[in-house]
Amino acid sequence: MQTISDTDVRFGELAGPLVHGSVLFDWQLISTQEVAAAFGYSFEEILAEDGIPYAPVVVDTTVHRYPALGDTITVETVPIGVGDSSVELLYEVLDDDGERLATARMTHVTIAPTGAARPLPEQVQSAFADACVDRDPEVGPTTESNEGSDLPSYSTSVPIRSPYIEGADLAYFEEYPRFAGIALEEFLTEQGTSVGELAGEKQPYRLREWEWQFQSPVHFETELHVDCNVVHVDRETIRVRHELTSDGATNISGVTEYGCFDRSGVPVPFDDEMIAPFEP
Repeated sequence: MQTISDTDVRFGELAGPLVHGSVLFDWQLISTQEVAAAFGYSFEEILAEDGIPYAPVVVDTTVHRYPALGDTITVETVPIGVGDSSVELLYEVLDDDGERLATARMTHVTIAPTGAARPLPEQVQSAFADACVDRDPEVGPTTESNEGSDLPSYSTSVPIRSPYIEGADLAYFEEYPRFAGIALEEFLTEQGTSVGELAGEKQPYRLREWEWQFQSPVHFETELHVDCNVVHVDRETIRVRHELTSDGATNISGVTEYGCFDRSGVPVPFDDEMIAPFEP
């Protein structure tokens, strides 16, 4: 189903000449709400019962081309898997020529007030099962790494305040890659590198492929620790393994690949000075 139809990219969605990475999460969230309503198990119904609706527990995403000002996007969303308490949705962001800009797979679980996964109502589970399509695209980062080559590690801490939380008083899931981005920019600053000085015709350190696994929610007014280990570096990709923790427990773990794009959103190689801070 088309969950977002023929929407123009707007100036407020940009970071520089290209769409901000968090906007991709916004489009996914809008699309999830549209699907939830269409299948008769809406966000409003779940929130009224103090549940956390359609929490993403596994997210895999690949950006093929970054949307830019002047693009018109459509998001198509279909279920590709369903369990007793989970549904896996496939999201495809398309431009007005029908070319894919981004592909995402997200497994969602609705969480009850007790913190346990809430079973899908029988009729909802059946409706998702009947609508599932047989598609299995490869999305997200590879596992290749050159760990052990003295690649750098870096970290930061972020207090979870009101601007970062969603309706359930938890950190909003789009913020996690943003926190990782803050850690990355702090590391680059410590290495004497300015993202602003490097960005121009090329836009470095953009989210390109990522897999995030959510193990427990991050609550309002906690201190979130973001630990990052660089596991692979070449002219195409900087691959980083992340672990986000609070109160001594892991909340989110994952792998993010950062890429470089030109001003039209097409992937291009990093320049030497862009990857120099990450090399052994």
